[in-house]
Amino acid sequence: MRNQILEDLKNAMKAQDKPKLAVIRMVKSAMQMEELNKKRELTDEEVIDVISKQIKTRKESIKEFEKGAREDLIEATSKEIDILTAYLPKQLTDEEVIEIIEKVFEKIKPESSKDMGKIMKEVTPLVKGKADMGKVSSIIREKLN
Repeated sequence: MRNQILEDLKNAMKAQDKPKLAVIRMVKSAMQMEELNKKRELTDEEVIDVISKQIKTRKESIKEFEKGAREDLIEATSKEIDILTAYLPKQLTDEEVIEIIEKVFEKIKPESSKDMGKIMKEVTPLVKGKADMGKVSSIIREKLN
């Protein structure tokens, strides 16, 4: 994964694709910061986590831009999200996420919303990087209520 990002960085430089180049550089620097913190090279799963955080940050930015009616920034940020999403594993559909959650519910048999942590602990490894965790937790809360 790391090598793929570095290769895409070179290709974006050669093609003079400035938007893609800027996004990949941001991801690369975020990866380097994480590597400095961990004092080792990141695994593919950790790289996916870094990219997911980048996407989450941009989605939050879009919400703020919508409040300010900044269509130009919304469009630019959406394009950045599209570039980043290409590095994530294939995303699960809502139906697939619900199916995974149902299996975990059958296994754990939660009795109240206090079991949310147990359920998330089981579901997270199955969907991490493949689904929006905010959406996953809201589906679980809905089922618990």
